[in-house]
Amino acid sequence: MPYGLYISAEGANAQSMKLEAISNNLANVDTVGFKRELAIFQARYAEAIAGGAVVPGTGALEDLGGGVEVKGTKTDFSAGPLKNTKNPGDLAISGEGFFQVQKGEEKYLTRAGNFQVTARGELITPQGYPVLNDSGQPVVLNPDEKTFEINDAGELMQKGSSPQKLALVKPESLADLVKQGENLFRCPTEVQPVPDGQRRVAAGFLEGSAVKPALEMTAMIEASRIFEANVNMIKTQDQTLGSLISQVLRV
Repeated sequence: MPYGLYISAEGANAQSMKLEAISNNLANVDTVGFKRELAIFQARYAEAIAGGAVVPGTGALEDLGGGVEVKGTKTDFSAGPLKNTKNPGDLAISGEGFFQVQKGEEKYLTRAGNFQVTARGELITPQGYPVLNDSGQPVVLNPDEKTFEINDAGELMQKGSSPQKLALVKPESLADLVKQGENLFRCPTEVQPVPDGQRRVAAGFLEGSAVKPALEMTAMIEASRIFEANVNMIKTQDQTLGSLISQVLRV
């Protein structure tokens, strides 16, 4: 493949992957507790250098850039805005930490506090996963007592029952978290409980999506134009190459 076509194709592919990340962000602009994804770009070596045929920095003809590539996506864990729902079952974490829920045999983390109470008194996510307390057990309320209260420290209190402290945990590093879909994160390393003095839970509130539509739309327009420019470069180089081949054949 001619070098110009190679560079343009890599550029178009990178912008296509960036557009996918932006589209996913915009699709979740109203998702509770959603964290936006950022496409991570990295400069590429030329094919000869990547293959080990040439050493970088020699100044040879092959010592050129190889365009860019997307190395993956990174989650932006910036907090979303708090929305007052006046629903006592809605919870938002003000500060660091995650709620812990049980899905199958695994425990996952989430910032989405739009929980529900079943007829049996179980506190669950919208997908039906049990919300855990600080002992790692599902939170269960007394179904005969309709009212309950959750204080600023994340303690669930109900008349005639012992208080239950919701599990609020944090990883050693946010970089350890892996998105698993359904607004859940998996942490392959050990998580730590948020210290009592740092637990901040707002009952009757939800953390909104951290996606800023205007910012994402601007990024989408920019990526679309760069993608279009790369495609046009591919067309131009293809036409030039075709014209050159035609002239050679006539000769």
